Amino acid sequence: MAGNLVYLDDENFQKTISKGVTLVDFFADWCGPCKMIAPIIDELSVEMNGKATIAKLDIEKAQATTSSLGVTSIPTIIVFKDGREVNRVVGIRDKESLKKLITTSLA
Repeated sequence: MAGNLVYLDDENFQKTISKGVTLVDFFADWCGPCKMIAPIIDELSVEMNGKATIAKLDIEKAQATTSSLGVTSIPTIIVFKDGREVNRVVGIRDKESLKKLITTSLA
């Protein structure tokens, strides 16, 4: 896809979320609900290209970040604005509700 989907880890997380609006999908490869929401995250990366960064973070590969943010269930979606958490949802959401999380943070 021609979106701006970014894969995060413990090393690039802070730099990536520090500017603008970033939606981060905390997931794991073995998580069924995470696989169900993945196509929506991909679509958002295309639709929001240039407006917000859409990112995925594998909780097993970025345990320090996952732990520091208190992510205990997946999928967890967190929206950051200029490095600060502004919204968090746990579980599957439809594309429109996730898009709304982003657009309200852009205002």
